[in-house]
Amino acid sequence: MGWVSTLPYGTWPSPISPEHLTAGVTKLIDVWVDGDRTIWHEGRPGEGGRQTLVVAEADGTTRDLLHPPFNVRSAVHEYGGGAAWVESDTAWFVDWDEQRVWRVDLDGGDPVPLTPEPDHPRTVRYADLRPSPDRQWLVAVQEVHDADDPHRVVNRIVAMSAISPGVPHVIDADHDFVMSPRFVAADRIRFVAWNHPNMPWNDTELYECTFDPVHGTTGPTQVVADGASFMQPDGDTVISDRDGVWNLWAVDADGERPISTGTDEVGGPAWVFGLRDHVTLPDGGRVWTTAGRLVVEGTPIETGAAALEQLAPGDASVTAIARWADRPSTVTRFDLDTGRGIDVTPAPDTPLRPGDASTPVRIEFPTGDDAVAYGWFYAPANADTDGPSSDRPPLVVMIHGGPTSCARPWFSLATQFWTTRGFAVVDVDHRGSTGYGTEYRNLLDGNWGVVDVEDCIAAASYLADQDLVDRDRMAIRGGSAGGFTVLASLAFGDVFAAGACSYGIADLSVLAADTHKFEARYTDRLIGPWPEARDVYEARSPIHHLDRFDTPLIVFQGLDDKVVPPNQSEMIVEALRAKGVECDYHAYEGEGHGFRNADTIIHQMNAELAFYRRVLRLA
Repeated sequence: MGWVSTLPYGTWPSPISPEHLTAGVTKLIDVWVDGDRTIWHEGRPGEGGRQTLVVAEADGTTRDLLHPPFNVRSAVHEYGGGAAWVESDTAWFVDWDEQRVWRVDLDGGDPVPLTPEPDHPRTVRYADLRPSPDRQWLVAVQEVHDADDPHRVVNRIVAMSAISPGVPHVIDADHDFVMSPRFVAADRIRFVAWNHPNMPWNDTELYECTFDPVHGTTGPTQVVADGASFMQPDGDTVISDRDGVWNLWAVDADGERPISTGTDEVGGPAWVFGLRDHVTLPDGGRVWTTAGRLVVEGTPIETGAAALEQLAPGDASVTAIARWADRPSTVTRFDLDTGRGIDVTPAPDTPLRPGDASTPVRIEFPTGDDAVAYGWFYAPANADTDGPSSDRPPLVVMIHGGPTSCARPWFSLATQFWTTRGFAVVDVDHRGSTGYGTEYRNLLDGNWGVVDVEDCIAAASYLADQDLVDRDRMAIRGGSAGGFTVLASLAFGDVFAAGACSYGIADLSVLAADTHKFEARYTDRLIGPWPEARDVYEARSPIHHLDRFDTPLIVFQGLDDKVVPPNQSEMIVEALRAKGVECDYHAYEGEGHGFRNADTIIHQMNAELAFYRRVLRLA
């Protein structure tokens, strides 16, 4: 056993530098199996966040299919997703700069644009591409922006040639939003649609129409299921919360019937396009994933993963993005008989030594209204350093975005960045989070800015009561909706000594009046209808409660953010500085909603660490 030194918590020398969070790091986004090839979609912070497709041949050699300036990324709903599809030696993809659809052979050659160049850049966008069974046609989501009126946006389902350039044929333009167009047969298409004020995890409708595979035209659309949340149609199977939990359901000529049951949900909220949590095997069998397991026709198979994403079926196997609790994510192929996995992409090297990794422990704690909430606790961990026995570590409370989302107990080098320095971390699943069923998810309706704040405060207080953290040195950090919860927790509570807010919301009224179409009515459900509930919006907006706001804050903002515009961060910074509250502000050119550039990420982590050490008086 090596020598273990004793140093104050929060000051430990860490093997993880901010540069480690981006150097050689890739973000795995999607994966496909095509014959004996595996293809995946990855983002690269070291290339300014550019995303590309990588091909792994049968002999294990890999190559980039697309090179700069191509950047495989969709801007539909601003969050994108579903920017590529791979099948039959062909990749179809959306390029970020113009948002056109392109086609490229996996064997090489120049990409060919399939959709017309728009009159104005990025005014016609695409996502969620899927080919017909004969690979002659593509269906997709199309989003059309009025160049003269940024608030006029039309979303629709279209079909186009999968081979040659042409003008797409409109299938449906009668709804505020559409997603997941899929060929369920050569002559049938299904898709999901919904209207304001719903989001895709609320009430949606499952539609179907006929398709003429000769001419690429369609018949009238008709509803085949409604009255619940429907996601990810695949053949006659769809995810729905008809029974209060997201499970698989068959919807066919015989009506609706459950395929999976239980409380472990299948899938999650459709913030992005192209999610694949269930697939059909070549023999027609059904495979889905829940809680890190693969379920084959109802038989669960343990894989050892914390979560599996983007299932890609093969013969007696499923390839997926495997999210592990104790190591970085990999593209892994799992045997469906044993659950044994073989990594297609090698596990990325990390600077962690044995004994450095902190693994998540699920906690359940009491909160307001005699309720319970949940979270994942990470204790400080460092192979050769410990804290004084008489002291307790500072705490960093993390809140997921959304707010309709969840904390994910996956390995994150960014989380280990804190724990290896002697910070404890708790990632909170406040009421309204997903993964616990519809009833828990709906607890946030009408209560955003109330129950999420109560639960973050309750999580920190619970850990302090358990003598696991230092009650006087607790910080809270979050981005987007989580950034709003940071600001609200500081404005309405007094348990935190510091806060870090990334592209967060300071004024809910401004957000309701000035945000993108996808979330334009989201707050109607979370808070109340706008503008009728203006008083509630103002009562919950941190910007209107500066009298109680005296906690030091650091703010990070992308100047190209269309989801939470920079004015939200600028308002709170200016107001706190005028009040004399310590408030650091860092704005980044070229960054949108979520930071992708390596230099930005490095700067943010350095600034936030220095801020905590100064404000929390960590020696």
